[in-house]
Amino acid sequence: MNNLKKVGLTALGTALVASSAQAADFSMSATSQITLAGADNGVKGNGWSMSDSISFSASGEMDNGFTVTHSIELDGGAGVGFNAIAIDTGDMGKLTFVGGSSTSVIGAWDDLTPTANEEAQGVGYMGTPAGAANGSAITHNIFVYDYTVMDGLALKAGYVPSGTANVDGSLDYGIHYTGIEGLDVYAAMGENNDAANAADVSMMMVKYTAGALSVGYQVNETDFGTGTADEDFTALGVSYAVSDDLSVSLNTSTIDFESTTLDDQEATAVSFSHTSGGMTISGSYGSMNNVAGATTADNSAYEVNFKFAF
Repeated sequence: MNNLKKVGLTALGTALVASSAQAADFSMSATSQITLAGADNGVKGNGWSMSDSISFSASGEMDNGFTVTHSIELDGGAGVGFNAIAIDTGDMGKLTFVGGSSTSVIGAWDDLTPTANEEAQGVGYMGTPAGAANGSAITHNIFVYDYTVMDGLALKAGYVPSGTANVDGSLDYGIHYTGIEGLDVYAAMGENNDAANAADVSMMMVKYTAGALSVGYQVNETDFGTGTADEDFTALGVSYAVSDDLSVSLNTSTIDFESTTLDDQEATAVSFSHTSGGMTISGSYGSMNNVAGATTADNSAYEVNFKFAF
């Protein structure tokens, strides 16, 4: 990984001393979404909500052949939702500095099983369900490096520098294999040093697509240095494209807690997605047993989304 760091830093340093861009391309896109959601076993409040974003991108080629792209997403509820500068060097790969709303490799690949709308554990259950046991480090001011090793094999690495909120820097890296038609294989490992009790993290996902049918299986592990907070995550997803416009899916996930005081969190969800022009209607219905490991916390939830892209 030292060589990867050197390549990334060389790309960054070269870009910083390069002269101004010869030309710049600008683009803008926007999405708006209205959501109806609800859940059992608690008061969720008004089930209607909305989300929106406007994305801007400026890209230019430098005299040295590098392409620099600055992307910003404006979120109506949270201000700047995404902010990143990407330096594409061509043969040496692409280095991206992300100012916010992104994750390193393990977090970005937390659950890649195919779904028409939502992960099994993400439908919006009451309480605070455990996530995908991805153990990812903080999500802002990080470096991400992408490199194509050869046809069908890509490398991705992430580095979170140390700071006041994290004890030491965190590094993770993974590969994505697509050398066989219809097959996707992801594997990653790394560390999360955000806290004194650092964690080793890993994941692997295999997905195979044959025509309209796609099946994926994933495992994640988070192992802390001390204590009994380790988690093992498994997920299975099956999606089917009924037509060019309509897809349906079935997803399941389980989190196995190391602590003997917690039971396995188990979730199942069915989803659909229908697209017509710039409008997508999608939805999910899910049930979860032992939310966050609590034996008496069983819950079901649903959501329907109306999304407009322009």
